[in-house]
Amino acid sequence: MENSNKHIPEQELIERCVSGERKCQEILYRKYADKMYNVSLTYTNDEDEACDILQEGFIKVFRNLQTFQFQGSLEGWIRKIVVNTALEFYRKKKREQENLDNYEIFADTNIDGVLDKINSEDIIKLVNQLPSKAAMVLKLFAIEGYNHKEIAIIMEISEGTSKSQLNRARFLFKEAISKYNG
Repeated sequence: MENSNKHIPEQELIERCVSGERKCQEILYRKYADKMYNVSLTYTNDEDEACDILQEGFIKVFRNLQTFQFQGSLEGWIRKIVVNTALEFYRKKKREQENLDNYEIFADTNIDGVLDKINSEDIIKLVNQLPSKAAMVLKLFAIEGYNHKEIAIIMEISEGTSKSQLNRARFLFKEAISKYNG
């Protein structure tokens, strides 16, 4: 890489990155990657997760670089994107853990053997036979990973209704599985 490229004024560097110049994108990345990696590590104790956050953050930086308004520092703008990416990563990880916890509650030992004998198409049919609101809440929660607050907004119901519909769906699904098994 040419030495003269490393000392490009920030505005020109950004403009050249936006126009797709790979060398300039690499210069920008190298300039901030170490600092942003440390920011990522602040939000996770796992180095691999910090790398994922850093990578996803810089993808967002380059996708949105043309929106940078030169108000405040570029480093601060990039940091904000990386922090938001870390928070999204945290929320996603939390939802996945909640889903895992709920699956463990949902898949009690009485139906585990039955699930080994039933194929996925039959499971989908059984879920689709549930009352529509209960089925929708179950799908949004268990498959899509939404929490009750998000489901309430999507379906225009209260969080309490979302929770009760999920419990209803679980109960009815267990009954349906039992009947299916005979």
